[in-house]
Amino acid sequence: MAKAVTAEDLRKALGKYIPADAVDTCFDWIQKYRIRVRIKKSRQTKLGDYRPPHEGKSHTITINHDLNPYAFLITFTHEVAHLTCFLRFGNSVAPHGMEWKREFQHLMYGFLERKIFPEEIAKAVVGYMRNPAASSCGDVNLMKALHVHNTYNDEWIHLDEIPFKSSFTTRNGQQFIKGHQLRKNFECFDLQTKHKYFIHPLMEVKIIEEVENLVNV
Repeated sequence: MAKAVTAEDLRKALGKYIPADAVDTCFDWIQKYRIRVRIKKSRQTKLGDYRPPHEGKSHTITINHDLNPYAFLITFTHEVAHLTCFLRFGNSVAPHGMEWKREFQHLMYGFLERKIFPEEIAKAVVGYMRNPAASSCGDVNLMKALHVHNTYNDEWIHLDEIPFKSSFTTRNGQQFIKGHQLRKNFECFDLQTKHKYFIHPLMEVKIIEEVENLVNV
């Protein structure tokens, strides 16, 4: 029989992923709303997600395992805002509409008032929270501020930091040549298929030192 998870176990687990001063608040949310939190492998398309109760199951929130504590906290709060929005409005409102934005702002301002974030992240969060988008990845200032606190290998940098026509790989193993920036995203070409992709400037990439450039950019 599996050992029951105690409150102390849950607090310790939370402390591995989020800033210590935010543990009590997140613990209270999990207890109050009976949230099932699942830590997932890194996903290219999302940092986290929320699923409402179904067939007697709990509210479920998943978060990527490799986020730094501040990014994890923002993502978790983003998903809790989906939960509280669901409780208030059900499925009658847009997923990232004004109702969700207000819920997210309300939850985040509590952390800002308590100065949970370092100054540079707090400033970026304030700007982002004026009109939060579906993903924090879309806010360049916030992502750059969060990136400073990543603890994994520094070989991974943002796409907008590498030179034009550089060969690079993404975390999922795809290899590209960097092209011109068109409005927001960079035009990039897959080294295998030569297909064109439009990649966000804050995609984390690693330069490939010795790859023959077979694509005309």
